[in-house]
Formats: sequence, structure tokens, C-alpha cells
Amino acid sequence: MLELKHIKKYYQVGDTLTKAQDDVSVAFRKQEFVAILGPSGSGKTTMLNIIGGLDRYDSGDLLIKGKSTKTFKDSDWDAYRNNSVGFIFQSYNIITHLSIIDNVEMGMTLSGVDAATKRKKAEDALIRVGLKEHMHKKPTQLSGGQMQRVAIARAIANDPEILLADEPTGALDSETSQEIMKLIKELSKERLVIMVTHNPDLAYQYADRIIKFADGQIQDDSHPHVEGDKEDDFKLKRTKMSYITALRLSFNNIRTKKGRTFLTMFASSIGIIGIAIVLALSNGFQKQIDKTQAETLSTMPVTISPVGTDTSAAMESTSRSKSFSKNKYVTAETSAADKAQHVNKLNTKYLNYVNGMSKTLAKNIAVTYGTGMNLVRDANGKYQTVKFSNANPDSNTTDTSAMMAAATGVGGSVYPIDRNGNQSFLKKNYKVLNGAYPTKDTDIVLVVDRDNVVNINALKNLGFKVKENQKFDYSKLVGKTVKLVTNNDYYTKLPTGNFMPGTDYKAMAGKSNTKTLTITAVVRVRSKKSDGLLASGIAYSDQLTKTVLNENKNSAIVKAQKATNKNVMTGETMDATTASSMLTVLGGSKTPSSIQIYPTNFKDKDKVLDYLDKFNKGKSKKDKVIYTDMAGTVSDMTGGLMDAITYVLVAFAGISLVTSMIMIAIITYTSVLERTKEIGVLKALGARKKDITRVFDAETAILGVGAGVLGIIIAWLCTFPINAVLLGMTDLSNVAVLNPVHAIVLVIISTVLTILGGHVPARMAAKKDAAQALRAE
Repeated sequence: MLELKHIKKYYQVGDTLTKAQDDVSVAFRKQEFVAILGPSGSGKTTMLNIIGGLDRYDSGDLLIKGKSTKTFKDSDWDAYRNNSVGFIFQSYNIITHLSIIDNVEMGMTLSGVDAATKRKKAEDALIRVGLKEHMHKKPTQLSGGQMQRVAIARAIANDPEILLADEPTGALDSETSQEIMKLIKELSKERLVIMVTHNPDLAYQYADRIIKFADGQIQDDSHPHVEGDKEDDFKLKRTKMSYITALRLSFNNIRTKKGRTFLTMFASSIGIIGIAIVLALSNGFQKQIDKTQAETLSTMPVTISPVGTDTSAAMESTSRSKSFSKNKYVTAETSAADKAQHVNKLNTKYLNYVNGMSKTLAKNIAVTYGTGMNLVRDANGKYQTVKFSNANPDSNTTDTSAMMAAATGVGGSVYPIDRNGNQSFLKKNYKVLNGAYPTKDTDIVLVVDRDNVVNINALKNLGFKVKENQKFDYSKLVGKTVKLVTNNDYYTKLPTGNFMPGTDYKAMAGKSNTKTLTITAVVRVRSKKSDGLLASGIAYSDQLTKTVLNENKNSAIVKAQKATNKNVMTGETMDATTASSMLTVLGGSKTPSSIQIYPTNFKDKDKVLDYLDKFNKGKSKKDKVIYTDMAGTVSDMTGGLMDAITYVLVAFAGISLVTSMIMIAIITYTSVLERTKEIGVLKALGARKKDITRVFDAETAILGVGAGVLGIIIAWLCTFPINAVLLGMTDLSNVAVLNPVHAIVLVIISTVLTILGGHVPARMAAKKDAAQALRAE
């Protein structure tokens, strides 16, 4: 069954050489009870450890069923101990944080035995050793004799062929020792039992064979055995500990140290708490910034006009010497402002290019036209001409706001319909005080300021008789209508060939082509921090200007104006610029007066600009289209600022994470020292190095997850007082908001870092010598 051939094992301690096994040769039968006697230090336990694969011999050979072990690897010895050997130790070596039945099952767990079979074998073993009533107790609830019975049950549960007992009665009283010896004697009828003991009385009373050992050599053998030559019929079955088993072992151990575990997780979670709070604040402040950016972009869109300003040319023109000229002459030169002017070709090709922009970058693109509107209204029982304007109708001043609106589309009167045909811009930036959001091109709105004040001139120009500080009920405004008359119905051709506006406004209002514009709502800007894009007064969609253009582009007055360079109403000769402006006002120009692009946020604004720049790539200067980026300065100041602050704060908080990782390494190392004997027991049961590593990695993983979850919970709880303080200091509500994705990522980071921190001590645990680990106190 088992044979040692010329086994040598020497220990060198300083200058002293100890010969624990000095050329030992002995063979054992398949079934017998062998007692090894000898003084302390004679080599008895070393021989037992070599037979059990816990210790390695220096030379010679150990044969198991004829199979040499000279070429055994660590995994082979692990498999041998798990399947062929059962150990009974003097100090029991029970894993205290596991139940009795879990201890007995451990060897079979490593063998990969299924749960049902494992449980039955463990129960049968415990019943056999007389612990039927105690199998579900904890080790601390048992006496010494009962603990040794548990050790025996564990040793025999996996039905090993060899049972190795090292001083099995050394820690027991005489009566209990007799009981244990009777049990071991009974077990020897089924397998080989080798027992090391200092008690010759027990040895002679129960053993079948006595071997006396001294100075590393066998002095006497009462019943020697010679192993005959046989073929190798010893098969190794590999051991394997599952991750679930490793986690269960670690979790049970952690449960026994609740106080220390909580303090460890709390200390480890400090870094997570810091980063989570930083991210929560960053998330909240970023939302505030995004909101501010959106409000800013709603008032300062990227604008493309027929005439743009080339800022690079303007900069070149203004980069003069700071010293005064000493020349005796003057130089005629085009002004910087004129040099910077650039005529944009806003043709169909460019409009299609702009509309090809991704909707995720800019949902709202307003294309407006400078066409005039022929408006009439029944005011106080009489139809009269009206206009959308904030200019004072009682003075002779020029309506600069209307001119600006016509020239650039920016004058507080035009808002965009988004590219899906929805009122997202108006709904996002303006609140309805009365009425409903527009649903048609012919729906218009009245815009008031934060104090519900409307420009008095806007009402006067609509035909309302109004006094300063007069109060208007919403019902007197919402639902009011204005008639939009086409050019063919508004202008009359004279016999001279000139055109003049008609005077029968009531008849115009009743024409079939006349459209009715309805004030559907009184609106006010939503944000307290923004005045919004729309000026106080009437506001309408960019789609309305397109509708007017389509109605009037083929009108008689437009055709007549296109055919001459004279003003068709006054007969005066016009230069090219004036003629172009006249045609635009009449609705005869397809060139947009303005293209306004509303990016979603500042980051997307940069992508919008990149998209527009691509159109200019490779084109000559005259064919390029120049845009105006009013929000560029704000973008430069705020863009990336929050990200930079977040990165710096996270970096500082990350230092505590590194500290946590170091602390976890120390804690794991301490746990390795505390559980050295457990490591020895697991190795005696056949656990591999990777299994031992897995146990401690599992422990650090549990601590990492616990620290991460605890950190997230504490950080989340901290957001409540933080938000309360910030609300009082800044009037900003719900700033600290912890993103669930950030929370999950931080738990993962915590777990990974703690595993990394504890892995080195875990590897140290795996490399511990099994025999030395079992001797640890």
C-alpha cells in the first residue's frame, strides 16, 4: 500500500544540521493500525507529514500503490491529500467560523462532490463518531473530546485509504482518550492507520504494530512488512474549490468579526465617499451649467446673415503699431469694418447643407426671410393697417427694431419651430401665462417680461388704445386676430404702371387668400437668469416668414420690381443694394435674412461650428460662409471648467482610495496571520495554492463591495444636508445628485482596488508551508 525508500529530510538551522529523516525505509500494509513511538524531536511527526504530503523529502522515494512520488507537483500532492489521506491532529484544527457539518464537508467540497452526496456522507461520518445530536452546532459549543470526534469525522468523511493521527489523545483526559482510541481502532479495520504518540500504554493496547523512532531512524519495528513489486495503479483526482465556497468561507469568517469588519469597511469607504460626493456635486453643478448654457444659447444662437463679419480680417486691420507715424503723408485705405464685411452666399446648396446637420447637435434651426407683412386689423369697429413693431407710432423715429428683425432675424420677434415640427424652443424657454402654445404657422404669441409688462408701443402698433400703466386682462389679448394680406390683394397697380397700397382694408380682410393670425397665448420667459430671445411684444415662428415668402414671391408687384431698377411705388432709380433690399421687403428674395442655429449645449456648439467649417474647407474666400458665434466668449470661459474642477477633486479624493488599498493589504495580511492554522487545515484537506489565494481574494472582494456600498450610502445621505446648505447659500436646489451609474462604477472600483490591495498577502498565504502552518498558534 505505502512504502518509504531511503527517505532523507535534513534541516539546517545556523550551524546545526538536524537529521529529521535519516535514510528511513519502511512499508505499510493496506489495513493495519501502526503506532510510532519516540522521544520529542526524533522525527516521528516529520515522517507523518511526509507520508501525508504536507512536507517534502530531500531524497529517496515515497511509493503509493507502487507509484513513485518523485515527480509529484504541488497539485499532485493536493489531490493525494484530498482523496487518499485523512488527518487527525492533536489540537483538532477545526475551522471555528464554520459549523460542525461544514467542517466535515470541507474535504468533499474540495473534491467537487455534489451537495446532496456531500451532506449525506458528512452526516453519516458524524453519526459514526457519535455526534448525531451536535452536527449543526458551532465548534465553540463542543467539548475537547467532541472536537476530536469532529476531526475524525472530517478525516473519514471522504473515505480515505490512509488515516494519519498526530497525538490524537494528547489534549484529552484518560477516559476520553480511551474512547477516541477505540474509535480509531475500529476505523483501522477498513484502512491503514498511522498514529504518532508519546503514550506507549495506548499504543501497545490498541495498535497492531509498533515502530520505535529515534534520531531520525527506525530503531525497532514489531511487525515489519515488505512491499512486493506491483504495477502503478494509483490514480489522482484533482481538487477544485469553487468561488462560491471561497466566498462562503470568507463571509463566515468576516461575520465572526463584525466590529472590526465594519470599521475596516468604513475606513476603506472614505475614499469612495469623497469621490461620490465630488461626483454628486459635479453632476448637480454641471446640470446648472448646462441649464445656464442652454439659456445662453437660446439668446445667442450661431447666426449666419447675408452679410457677415470676418473677425480674422478685422483683427489684421486693427493690428497697428502703437507708436505714432512720422510720415509726411496720409494713406487712403478701406476701413477695418468694411474689410471685415463678407457677403455670404446663402443659396439652396448651403441651406441643404445646414439642414443636413445632425438633430442631436441642434434641434432648432430658424431660417427666416426679410419679407414684409401686410397686416390689417379691425380695431374699434374700423379696419386699419397695423404692424408688429415696438417703435413709437406717435413719433417720426425709425423703427430700428423692425429693421433689425428684417435684416438679421434677431429682434425679439421670431422664434424657431424645431426640425421635427414641434414647439420645443418655445416650450423649453417660455411659460404660458394664459392660452396655449401655438400649433399652426398662423398662431402668434404676446411676450411679456418677468413683471408681466408688455411694451406699450407693441400694443399701440396693433391698434389698441392704451395708456401708460394700463392693466389688461388676459381675455382682452388672447384670441385677438390680425389679418395677413397677400401682395396681390394689398397693392393696386396704377395706370402709370406704378403700384400703391390699397385703402379698402375691410375688403382686403375678406379676401380668400388672406390669412388670420391669432394671438394664442401670453408667454413669459421661464428662467430668472435670462431675458430670453424674444423681445416684449408680438412673436411669431420662422415658418410664418416662409409662408409669406411663398405667397408673395410670384406676386405682380414682385415681378414688376424684378424687371426694373426703379422703385415700382415711387418711380425713383435705386442702386443695386437698395433694389435688393426693396425686393426682399416685398417678398421677392429667396435669400434668407438670417439662419439661426441653436446648439443643444456648449460642447455640441463646438461640433456645430466644426460642421459649418467643413463647408468652407477648400473654398476660395468669396465662396466661404462666415458665421457669428455670439456665445463663443461664454463657451471659452465655462467650457470644460466643471470637468477640470471635477478631475482635480476626484484626484485628491483618489489619494484616499490608494490609502484604503494599502490598509486593505495590511488587514488582509493580519487576517493571513490570524488564519495561518486554517490555511494549514485547508492544505491538509487538499486545497491548492490557487484555492487559498481565492479564499483571501474573496474576503477582500467582500470587504471591497461592502466598503463601496457603505461609501455610496453615506455619500447619498450626505447629499441631503449638503443640498440644504447650498440652498441657503446659493438659492440652488438639489445640486448634489448622485448618479446611479457613478454609484455602480465606484462600487466596482472599490472592489477591484481592495482585491488588488489584498492579493499580495493572499499569495503569501498560498505559499505558506502546510506543516508549519499547522504548527502555528
